Amino acid sequence: MTTQLKSKTIEIVKSTVPVLAEHGTAITSRFYQLLFTNHPELKNIFNQTNQRKGKQPQALANAVYAAAANIDKLETILPVVKQIAHKHRSLNIRPEHYPIVGENLLKAMKDVLGDAATDEIITAWAEAYGVIADVFIQVEKDMYQETADKKGGWVGYRDFTVVQKVKESDVITSFYLKPADGEAFPAFEAGQYITVKVEIPGIPYTCQRQYSLSCKPNDQYYRISVKKETSVSNAPDGVVSTYLHEHVEEGGTLSISAPAGDFVLDESNKPLVLISGGVGLTPLTSMLETVVEQQPGREVYYIHAAQNEKMHGLKDSVRIIGENYENVHSYVVYEKPFDETLCDKTGYVDLPWLQTIVPTNDASFYFCGPEPFMKAVNRALKDWEVAEENIHFEFFGPQGAL
Repeated sequence: MTTQLKSKTIEIVKSTVPVLAEHGTAITSRFYQLLFTNHPELKNIFNQTNQRKGKQPQALANAVYAAAANIDKLETILPVVKQIAHKHRSLNIRPEHYPIVGENLLKAMKDVLGDAATDEIITAWAEAYGVIADVFIQVEKDMYQETADKKGGWVGYRDFTVVQKVKESDVITSFYLKPADGEAFPAFEAGQYITVKVEIPGIPYTCQRQYSLSCKPNDQYYRISVKKETSVSNAPDGVVSTYLHEHVEEGGTLSISAPAGDFVLDESNKPLVLISGGVGLTPLTSMLETVVEQQPGREVYYIHAAQNEKMHGLKDSVRIIGENYENVHSYVVYEKPFDETLCDKTGYVDLPWLQTIVPTNDASFYFCGPEPFMKAVNRALKDWEVAEENIHFEFFGPQGAL
């Protein structure tokens, strides 16, 4: 992959890396203010809860920083580009969105940096952004084509009927989805997600949220298992999950995008360790259901952490798999259980305990859950000296830093 940029442009962009490290979040926060003011129709693409919490600006700042630091060798960040491109394809981001983003990003740089953002710097960044955007557009074009070419595949959104709604815990409900037109739909890989698009009364824009598929790949249905998020400080957090829980019933219709995502199950013969926290169990349950069929005999260690047994979703299906397959070892950790006999450990997942149940660090580790949980698990695996290539994780929402 070539950057197609003049050496002077590359030099200027790379020289701004320290500035981005210091002011990146301020720039991207200003960018989103400008974007939503100038193009309110694009609010539907972004999770407004993540905007309020600062996660989206921070994630964009990290991406811009990485692009600037590697502008002369963009191929080194291609895996991250592809990861973001999966989300973009799922959200139906189109080439025409990129000039709008570029224009407002450059304005934000100028607003935040003031006189330090000289014409020379802004011109260099405009050229660099064009090259970076072209990389995304090409990668996403290939993804759109691949999705359309699959049997039953589609681009954009397609109506699915809710054929079953199942309460899995006090906070998690599953929705089983089949195409409303009765036609074929594409298979997916364990660990992937779909985007759900809904119109919610009182909200002036379409809301889109991405939910992991929580079942094994099959030709009968998709399943998402949604945690009902609660509002904090009167902010309308969880508007989509609340709408799904309270207003979408069996027989209802949801518009969804085709499955996407690169957090997928590997095919190695190494022991597989799945560690989930809260609703982070959704992609890992899909992986568990898949591996016992596709790789019979592979040793699997499934560890789930929840606040208590009432918050623990999909526990019966995981328990049944553990009882029926000798190679599956299932463990439950409750922070504050009502009945301590219903879990294997109280408190949190920690390294000393993990080492008592997983016999080797030469395994494939997958984890997903709330960010503090993921940071703790990642730190434990690093302390255990697990090889980088054996550590796999998925963020719900903008990519954070562990």
